[in-house]
Amino acid sequence: MRPDLRPECRAMPRIAVLIPCYNEEVAIPRVVAAFRAALPGATVYVYDNNSKDGTVAAARAAGALVRTEFLQGKGHVVRRMFADIEADAYVLVDGDDTYDATSAPEMLRMLFAERLDMVTGVRVTPEEVAAAAYRPGHQLGNAVLTGMVRNVFGDRISDMLSGYRVFSRRFVKSFPALASGFETETEFTVHALELRLPVGELRTRYKERPAGSTSKLNTYRDGFRILRTIVTLVQRERPLMFFSAAALVLLALALVLAAPLVSTFLATGLVPRLPTAVLSTGLVLLSFLSFACGLILDTVTRGRQEAKRIAYLAQPAPDFEETP
Repeated sequence: MRPDLRPECRAMPRIAVLIPCYNEEVAIPRVVAAFRAALPGATVYVYDNNSKDGTVAAARAAGALVRTEFLQGKGHVVRRMFADIEADAYVLVDGDDTYDATSAPEMLRMLFAERLDMVTGVRVTPEEVAAAAYRPGHQLGNAVLTGMVRNVFGDRISDMLSGYRVFSRRFVKSFPALASGFETETEFTVHALELRLPVGELRTRYKERPAGSTSKLNTYRDGFRILRTIVTLVQRERPLMFFSAAALVLLALALVLAAPLVSTFLATGLVPRLPTAVLSTGLVLLSFLSFACGLILDTVTRGRQEAKRIAYLAQPAPDFEETP
């Protein structure tokens, strides 16, 4: 039975389940079967990303439509899926069988009933199995990175790195998708927060991978890439904040270097250590230049946000209202 999204809607929404995959021969049959059972009316797409095992055959045998993206990286796969697939709502989930498919109907109900653009599956793991579900450092890293984004862009998301999300068509067709790897989840979050899109969350069970399946996430390499993405997004979306912080650092360094020179000049009328004086002057100039760049780029960013908002509004709103 299809999920009861809107019992008296004008038309049943088209649901697409999107599963990016790389070497998931063991897990993918379970994922496809679980989502076909949870969402019988949905179309399940598996996008293979150059798997070296039997992922493609296993996904087809399980009943999924299988396509291929040759550019390596989850971000590339997400960009291709969002461009190719036409639907009214999109369920994005990893192909590692760690997320609970039975949460999808409720996430979709929230999306349509509350007219949201993104619903995030917040991972909840019992303490006794948390060590198996998460690799060392992942929970701490997720908390730190999510906290950074919440402090800068807003505190409406509590699990920024969750790979289980439901999107509206408006979100998908207006999302720039610039990332190449696992940092794509960070882009989802910042895009929604920057445009002040209506978002929601649903707590969902998160479990360990099935035996024989291995994670493709590298704790330090991918963690650094996500951190770099956050810094880049702050520079791109909050340029006045970013360059003002740089200006303050430069100005503080200049004042520290200049303080003894000014003290000596006031006492003797002489300027000792001329190179230090020149360096301090240069740092002050760089500080003001950094601040001026922030002001200019803040205006540019406002124009980009307006363009993204117009692209978002160009997509028709979902028409699944209850009939009178």
